[in-house]
Amino acid sequence: MRVLVLYASKMGGTEGIAKQVRDAFVDRGLTADVVDLADARSLDGYDAAVIGSGLYATRWRRPARRFVRRHVEALQAMPVWFFSSGPLDPTAAEHDIPPVGQVHSLMECVGARGHATFGGRLPADAKGFPARAMAKKNAGDWRDAEQIRSWGNQIVDDLISLAPVSPQ
Repeated sequence: MRVLVLYASKMGGTEGIAKQVRDAFVDRGLTADVVDLADARSLDGYDAAVIGSGLYATRWRRPARRFVRRHVEALQAMPVWFFSSGPLDPTAAEHDIPPVGQVHSLMECVGARGHATFGGRLPADAKGFPARAMAKKNAGDWRDAEQIRSWGNQIVDDLISLAPVSPQ
């Protein structure tokens, strides 16, 4: 089974989550690739997809939104999961955070099987006025590797349960 893990990341935090999800898949015997949504063109050759984006002002980044809208039919034809990153505090590791409204709508469009929100990362030397201002009080890394790996393993379990049983 081949899984495509797609991400939209501004400062690298969401990219890091995508790579950890991919690693969970590979460790369980799946073939998985990670691709920046800015470079993604197609889902051809893949059996499932995981799509994630950082949240900015409660919205996914434009490349993520655009990709989902452009590939609705292909995404509807395969198992799909979404993830968001963004809280700059420990809340995402402490309890489930539901998808924001926009992400929930995209999930309904494609029939996504699930969603997870992970803590974000904001470097102390963040560029741009809003990020630099936020970094004065919220710089840090709130991604929880154990939470991310556990979610990746749950997806693998789902994919295994969906796989057709071969006749003996």
